[in-house]
Amino acid sequence: MYQLIRKYLFQQEPEEIHEKTIHSLRLVEDSAPGKAILKMIYQTRDERLETKQWGITFPNPVGLAAGFDKNAEVYHSLGALGFGFVEVGTLTPQGQPGNPKPRVFRLPEHQALINRMGFNNQGAYLASQRLVGYAYSDVPIGINIGKNKMTPNEEAVSDYIKCMDMLYAYGHYFVINISSPNTPNLRDLQETENLRTLIRAVREKAAELEGRGMKKKPILLKVAPDMSDEQMHDVVHAAVEEGISGLIATNTTVSREVVGNHPKAGEAGGLSGRPLTDCSTEWIKEIYQEVGGQVPIVGVGGIFTGADAYSKIRAGASLVQVYTGMIYQGPGIAKQINKELVKLLAKDGFQHISEAVGVDAT
Repeated sequence: MYQLIRKYLFQQEPEEIHEKTIHSLRLVEDSAPGKAILKMIYQTRDERLETKQWGITFPNPVGLAAGFDKNAEVYHSLGALGFGFVEVGTLTPQGQPGNPKPRVFRLPEHQALINRMGFNNQGAYLASQRLVGYAYSDVPIGINIGKNKMTPNEEAVSDYIKCMDMLYAYGHYFVINISSPNTPNLRDLQETENLRTLIRAVREKAAELEGRGMKKKPILLKVAPDMSDEQMHDVVHAAVEEGISGLIATNTTVSREVVGNHPKAGEAGGLSGRPLTDCSTEWIKEIYQEVGGQVPIVGVGGIFTGADAYSKIRAGASLVQVYTGMIYQGPGIAKQINKELVKLLAKDGFQHISEAVGVDAT
């Protein structure tokens, strides 16, 4: 059904459709019957897909990446769509409008998007008020945090600390986002010493909050695909040495190699979707070979099918996330991927999804 209406939806501005979708989901957010209907249509359960990481049980390994529910408005509704977990944000200490519109562009021929949103959100405090009910979600909720655009990198640590102060009581896990290409100079924080300083400060703040009685939460790092092998090596080893709990690979890319002839290819921003499928899978494999077994990897980038997700799991991802795939495939994407994963596991003789993690990386 979604494929029939997608042509109509794609005649409208991407951000306009997104806002209408959030509004529709908001109508369901506090409606038990509404969420029950969504679950009946979209959820699928299979013990072979249940995944446990950091002491958290994920009903399946297919999550929704940050960027969709920026302000933590509809995470209950999204969980009812069959995802195994939902990541909200990116959230910054102060609300900010993001970059000027238009800032999202579809490349249908490539099943891709370019976005330069710029961490538009209403701020961590308002989100914290909505996240009070996170523990009642059917799926784990992650919180992705970043810095405000006007905060210089020299003071970036303070923004992440402020987010932790306001949000640490909520959510099942946290993600340090320093890999978006849409906040000026943000990726400079991936430089090894800057990264070590940031992770150390975030973990010290977490320990302080835990000392006040708050529950300990895993802290993950989201990395960019636009690094050399040496840079990626330095980043992942520094992160693990500083006690990071997991790695998310990867964010969007500034490369236009695959879509260079498209009329929208010259738009600034991060490219996501099908052009990132193979690139992100290769990075997952390399990261797994570097630090596999020390921290779990969440694979993201160009996942549209069960086969795409399975390739990332076999490359070393314990969990995966979608975003652009849902724009092109529709709200049933999690159910579709999970059903295909079960078939792929059976075909390869695996009894559980965990048995497939990293088999192509050894």
